[in-house]
Amino acid sequence: MSTVFPKWTNQLPSVLMVGGLGALCSVIGIVWYFFTPKFWEVGYMPVQPGGGFSHLIHVGKLGMDCRYCHSHVEHSAEANIPTVSTCMGCHSANKLTVANDPAAPHSIKTQFIRDAWPGDVSIPWRRIHKLPDYVRNFPHDVHVNAGVSCYTCHGMIGREEVVHQAKSLSMSWCLDCHRNPEPHLVPRDKVTDIFWVEQQMATAGNPVTAQLGSPGGKALLQALSERPLHLLPENCGACHY
Repeated sequence: MSTVFPKWTNQLPSVLMVGGLGALCSVIGIVWYFFTPKFWEVGYMPVQPGGGFSHLIHVGKLGMDCRYCHSHVEHSAEANIPTVSTCMGCHSANKLTVANDPAAPHSIKTQFIRDAWPGDVSIPWRRIHKLPDYVRNFPHDVHVNAGVSCYTCHGMIGREEVVHQAKSLSMSWCLDCHRNPEPHLVPRDKVTDIFWVEQQMATAGNPVTAQLGSPGGKALLQALSERPLHLLPENCGACHY
């Protein structure tokens, strides 16, 4: 009596099982490598009102301090965006340009600010850096007052015409800093001086030791001595609650 199925079909379940397991591992590996924040958030650059806020001009050329626009970073967990009144301090009708020419390209580009002012409406800035909703706790004030520079998380925005997300903001990226924070710390009086921080990162490698004689450097080292760095939280509840 002839068999219904050939003999090789006895191996079919094992082949399918091994093949399916291999395919599943491949899919997991691809998602793990390419779909993490390091690959789908870094470089995120949404279109902003008026074509974008030029940090290159405001920070790089005019030398504006980060805290002029983001005024709450030292006292609040949230890094606020500038209100219309903040922008109008420089972009009001009598301060359009040096030549006070309303037809100048710069004045035309920033007209949306003056349009928003009389209507008392907010400028619809597009948020760039946003952690997932399940990561509730990222206090800007704690990090800034601990000596973490804006440069560490946001990169060299002083040379960016349009700001993009420079770091992954992934959990592993945060934990790497908590486990070895010294290379990322600067004196408190240098936190927003991103050009100084960039230079120290490139030369000394550790900004903490570069300004030990400055008031900010001494204050930082005193704070670090009072709170050992190995106590920086790594437990889940520090950020997820």
